[in-house]
Amino acid sequence: MAGLITCALVFPLTGTAQHERLIRRWSHKLLAICTVDVNFIDASQGAVAERALIVSNHISWLDIFVINTLHPCHFVAKADIRGWPLIGWLCEKAGTIFLARGKQREVRRIYEGLVHQIEAGKRIAFFPEGTTAPQGTIQAFHANLFEAAIEAKVPVQPFVLRYVDAQGQFHPAADFIGDMTFVESMRIILKAPRMTAELIRLPSVSTDGAHRRDVAQKTRQMVRQQLGLPQD
Repeated sequence: MAGLITCALVFPLTGTAQHERLIRRWSHKLLAICTVDVNFIDASQGAVAERALIVSNHISWLDIFVINTLHPCHFVAKADIRGWPLIGWLCEKAGTIFLARGKQREVRRIYEGLVHQIEAGKRIAFFPEGTTAPQGTIQAFHANLFEAAIEAKVPVQPFVLRYVDAQGQFHPAADFIGDMTFVESMRIILKAPRMTAELIRLPSVSTDGAHRRDVAQKTRQMVRQQLGLPQD
């Protein structure tokens, strides 16, 4: 509710820097309510780009807020999220770009907008799997939106997300898959033991002279390796 009030009353009166501080703050508070701690791990080996297209594996609706605790971003997300109670409105006011599934013209329009926003210095992020996957698995990375980084002449900055319990094992309450609704997921998370969201930053991937499919594949393999999954 604090986030909703902030969006309605404070956002219209403040600039981008203040928006980012407020988004970071309410993301921390929302995760605290859900008893989710965030542990940032920098595995980039110093290869961090100031301007980059951010990508990550996708597990839960929590992912957006976990990443926002470090880097408030304009996310590309499925249009369904806009209709979620409270959370959908918060995502929209935080700059989320909603994409309708299966509409190629819509993808093209979003892609062109991403290029302009990246060139304008905005921080853009998306989940290349296009949907959530159970922890310990990675689906194929859709390559279309990687083209935005190539055209904007910026690298791709991959992150890896893991939700673990006190023993460091995958926390089952984080999975948001199948026909599960947002309300069901929220209920499971609130009733579950505390979990830790591990946000791991990997080395950036250059897009100079690259094809979007190659960039998508290389990024996916880096994410798989960090999760300890066998290479394809």
